[in-house]
Amino acid sequence: MSVWHVIVLAIVQGLAELLPVSSSAHVIVAAELMHENMSTPANALLLVLLHTGTMFAVIAYFWRRWMDEIFGSWAKVLHYAKLIFVSSLLSGIVFAPIDKLVGHLLGSGGHAADIELLFNKLNWIAPALALAGVLILYAGLREARRPETEEEKRTAARGVQWGDAILMGILQGIAIPFRGFSRSGVTISGGLLTGGERRKIESYSFAMVVAITPLAIAWELRRVYKTAHLAGITVHWGPALTPGIIGIIFSFTAGMLALRWLSRWLENGKWHWFGIYCLAAAGVIGYLYHLGY
Repeated sequence: MSVWHVIVLAIVQGLAELLPVSSSAHVIVAAELMHENMSTPANALLLVLLHTGTMFAVIAYFWRRWMDEIFGSWAKVLHYAKLIFVSSLLSGIVFAPIDKLVGHLLGSGGHAADIELLFNKLNWIAPALALAGVLILYAGLREARRPETEEEKRTAARGVQWGDAILMGILQGIAIPFRGFSRSGVTISGGLLTGGERRKIESYSFAMVVAITPLAIAWELRRVYKTAHLAGITVHWGPALTPGIIGIIFSFTAGMLALRWLSRWLENGKWHWFGIYCLAAAGVIGYLYHLGY
């Protein structure tokens, strides 16, 4: 893959990974338009590095807020550690059977397929993106119409509670395997639907991302080496390192810009516009599939 293709994909990844519009859907479409196959071991390895760049962006952006909301006292640290552990555990419990089911549906000859085959299936991505769009649109409109009485404000400012953490963890588990079902989009929407305060739900959603991303990266690396081994391909880190570092830099920068955009729209009651965008993007992806991409 050329350096310019890496830069384009890194910018797309950085923006779409942290906006609630599904990075996978946008990266796959961008790659298809550039005639790049993201299911190959080398390109899958590049995606792992791009995800690393966006994880660093999340840490850098939310660090000060987390120091106040999560690390302000030992009681807060313990409370949030329990919540994130339960959310992550539920994500894993939900993800595992979905992973096996999708592998079975994509497989042939009695052999389960690797879920990464979804990278080339726009006909799966479009409906997943549309479902995410419906959830974001509903949650955004419902939250924007929430009464703003003093009692409602005190209730909304209650912080992240168990109901929020449980629903957000389950939604994250559903989102992980499906390209097009945005993790940030569905988890933040879930938190809004349970009555959480916008800023705290946003912070917690991305704290969940940071907690689970190292595991997700390790999982993806395992997939890369497994796929390469079955295909008789040797994965070399050296040739991937230079474009990977360039990709990390650009995905980090784009991710920081995306987080500023997301925070502004979420806090100003414009969350539903991301849902409208997802529905429109799903239509475009469906049309591209119809054209033969």
